[in-house]
Amino acid sequence: MFGLGKLLSRLLSVFTEDIGIDLGTANTLVSIRGVGVVVFEPSIVAMHKETREILLDGDAIGNKAKEMEDRAPANISIIRPMKDGVIADFDITQAMLRYFIHKAQQKARARSRWLSFRPRVLIAVPTGITMVERRAVIDAAERAGAGDVFLIDEPMAAAIGAGLPTGRPLGSMIVDIGGGTTEVAVISLGDMAARTSIRVAGDEMDTAIITHVKRVHDLRIGYPTAEKLKKEIGSAEGLKEEKKMEIAGISVKTSLPERAMVSSEEIREALRPTVDEIIKAIKRTLEITRPELAADVLNNGIMLAGGGSLLRGLTSVITRETGIPCRLAEDPMTCVARGTFKVLEKLELYEQVLFTSEDLNG
Repeated sequence: MFGLGKLLSRLLSVFTEDIGIDLGTANTLVSIRGVGVVVFEPSIVAMHKETREILLDGDAIGNKAKEMEDRAPANISIIRPMKDGVIADFDITQAMLRYFIHKAQQKARARSRWLSFRPRVLIAVPTGITMVERRAVIDAAERAGAGDVFLIDEPMAAAIGAGLPTGRPLGSMIVDIGGGTTEVAVISLGDMAARTSIRVAGDEMDTAIITHVKRVHDLRIGYPTAEKLKKEIGSAEGLKEEKKMEIAGISVKTSLPERAMVSSEEIREALRPTVDEIIKAIKRTLEITRPELAADVLNNGIMLAGGGSLLRGLTSVITRETGIPCRLAEDPMTCVARGTFKVLEKLELYEQVLFTSEDLNG
């Protein structure tokens, strides 16, 4: 899939840092070839509402912006420029990419500090996005200071990062549950043999919790509180010891601050529709998988990756609903990012699964 500039690109790679990016709806992870993951921050930006100027002289991005979330005054917007795995705000995404790329370069090896070549960048994207959306990701990266830009589908990067035998004639299933999308794929001989992408994932879980708390407890809460509930008492199946957690929010009835006690049972019930959609996506992918590869998956199991896969009991529920053993990847939140730097280390080996601007322009 590479064009005429492939040889020059390979020569320049000797003198510049190659950067891999997991550009997620919830978090952005940046890896450096030969180094590993060097940036892991929320995909969030704080800016003035009227001027759209990013706060802190352009540095209110990632962790710095997260600190302001749900606590900023009315004249400040806290936005997530990525929605459901695609660019929702091009200019802000470009600024965010530039910030993260620069931060990664600062943490890179000493040689990158004096060489001026623009880095080659590999970005993982959802399988379900359109060619126009892929083009927008490449444009944003190029304007953010990248040299050659390559795209790879998220489930392929996750499978490589998780250590699955992607190059063998063997069916391996990866389920990557991110913030905006859930990516399901069966991989064999270095490519995806079957795949499904749904825009239901971690963010949908948070929204379900917010809706539940408002309906049952007459309390308005923000996404940080919902995420805390999900992480601390959320589950996909019953716990040995059910938990409770006290939260604070704004009363729907009085518009005053109030507290409420929320149980793990009710959070599990709120999350059930999202969990069901993920299981449906897995079953749908298996239905379109060739019998021999499906048999491989039955023997080798399902691998879960992504932040959403950390929900308690999710592997057990998937195993029970599909009849296929399911396990969690090592450090699931960094699987995609680790996959990108593994690809960067052997770029020529993975040419067939990479996209460039030349491919998208026909």
